[in-house]
Amino acid sequence: MIDILLKIAINAAALLAAVELVPGVAFDFGPDWWKLALVALILGVINTYLRPIVKLLALPINLLSMGLVGLVINTAMVLLLALVSDQLRLGFTINGWPVHAFSVEVIWSAFLASLVISVVALVLSLAFGQKRVLGLRV
Repeated sequence: MIDILLKIAINAAALLAAVELVPGVAFDFGPDWWKLALVALILGVINTYLRPIVKLLALPINLLSMGLVGLVINTAMVLLLALVSDQLRLGFTINGWPVHAFSVEVIWSAFLASLVISVVALVLSLAFGQKRVLGLRV
């Protein structure tokens, strides 16, 4: 139970870092901290259940592109998070999308947000002993 709460906290910190560092990424949760926790939980569910399936389906293309498809998949997962957040009225948007039109700026902001979220989550996971290498916690 502690591990799940720690992963949600790491996702929440990574989301907040992306909101602060990436222009165009906005999260209007106001005084309702539970919205941040719910969006972090949704991000965790997407990364745990949906992303591995998509990565497996994209494996042949991923091998040909030497792993660059992974960046596209991470960007798509951030866009999916924004879409689900909009459907649940949680306030996470990327350059106004999904409320406003989809544009190249939305893709670039989602790409940069996925990089920031990945790096911050990796650093925090390593700091708190959440990463496993060969089955052992690092």
